[in-house]
Amino acid sequence: MTLHELAQALRSRWLILTATIVVAVAVAGIITMVTTPLYEAKTRLFVSTSSSASVSDVYQGNLFSQERVISYSELLMGDELAQRTVDKLGLDMRAEDLQERIKATAKPDTVLIDVTVRDDSPVRARDIADALSDEFVAMVQQLETPQDGSPPSARVIVQQRAKVPQQPVLPKKARNLAIGLGIGVVLGIGLALLRDRLDDSVKSRQTLENITGVGLVGSIPLDKARRTEPAITFEEDNSPIAEAFRKLRTNLQFLAVDDPPRVIVVTSSMPSEGKSTTALNLALALAESGHDVALVDGDLRRPRLDKYLGVVGKVGFSTVLAGRATLEQATQTTRFPNLSVLTSGAVPPNPSELLGSVAAQKLIAELRSRFDYVIIDSCPLVAVTDAAILSADADGVLLVARFGETTREQLVHAVRHLKDVGAPLLGAIFSMTPTRGEGSYSYAYYDEDQPSD
Repeated sequence: MTLHELAQALRSRWLILTATIVVAVAVAGIITMVTTPLYEAKTRLFVSTSSSASVSDVYQGNLFSQERVISYSELLMGDELAQRTVDKLGLDMRAEDLQERIKATAKPDTVLIDVTVRDDSPVRARDIADALSDEFVAMVQQLETPQDGSPPSARVIVQQRAKVPQQPVLPKKARNLAIGLGIGVVLGIGLALLRDRLDDSVKSRQTLENITGVGLVGSIPLDKARRTEPAITFEEDNSPIAEAFRKLRTNLQFLAVDDPPRVIVVTSSMPSEGKSTTALNLALALAESGHDVALVDGDLRRPRLDKYLGVVGKVGFSTVLAGRATLEQATQTTRFPNLSVLTSGAVPPNPSELLGSVAAQKLIAELRSRFDYVIIDSCPLVAVTDAAILSADADGVLLVARFGETTREQLVHAVRHLKDVGAPLLGAIFSMTPTRGEGSYSYAYYDEDQPSD
């Protein structure tokens, strides 16, 4: 993976990265808060040997003391001294427990030993450190005194007694939070990359074009106003989404300059990918340029265009196919110039059979003769066969894919359904493309709540 691909993956999965970091830092903070504070008291011991007037003896004695401090450090952390300290102070703990709280460090090339004691009580930490040092002085005197009672060859002096510590040494808040942040960043990057690797959704133009075998003819951005008003008023709208549909209109007209497609089916792989909103506004964009456009709701299972345009939905496509009304009677004018709509009509019990009938072929042919463009909104391809049936009688199909949601497998199945009936695929459309990063195409993206079917 290149740095560019890494940056794109992290940008697209920023929510996972951010959430992981927040959780890791929060856990570090909780651990810090519930950790019992420990205070550290320190004493310093000085190791000396018997004095002598000779410079050579002084030097040898100094080396002797330096060798002694290493052994003394081990004794300071031993169980015998711990037990003596427990007995002297009457501590409510075992010698083994006290040993874990004691640390003796011999400074290199010196005769000094630093002793630290940690305890959850600052006063008790001081008392233990002082008692331990005093007991060690007595222990060394016993160990170093010859049996004949002559003066000991080495002795220990408490050079610095312990003080009551004012601040706890544990927990270390800044360190814990820094560790939590570091773990969060590393874990967040790992989870983001894993999620990106496992993500089978289509998020790039190249992937979309490779699967469909056609070019990307449109990329539709977000306009929050579409939540309440799916239809764009092109006469007075120059927003990014309006310009995106104008660009889609232009691209369609250049697909075949001499004989541009006039009867176009708009479909998608799965529901909620933006096909109905796309079909509606593509029809409006074509109408804006002065063409007479018929918008047909060919989704006889979940019709939506009547609600989007505020027209009657009970009389329409299925009504004409059933012979209960003529095309002229069922077609409704809209508040938009040059746009007429044929709604779905009553939902029939057998949509696929109805759409594959000779009556449906004749109806599409009649629409072609009356209008410059016929835009048909149809069902998703993977769910049912309705769109593939309609596509066989159209000039071509526009396949809508929702950025980051439509999977490669769903798209492959949709394309296969169209190829099985010999339907010409004109181009692919990305809906809900992001505002920045991979797949942005200089546009914002659809909101989850806006009409998208």
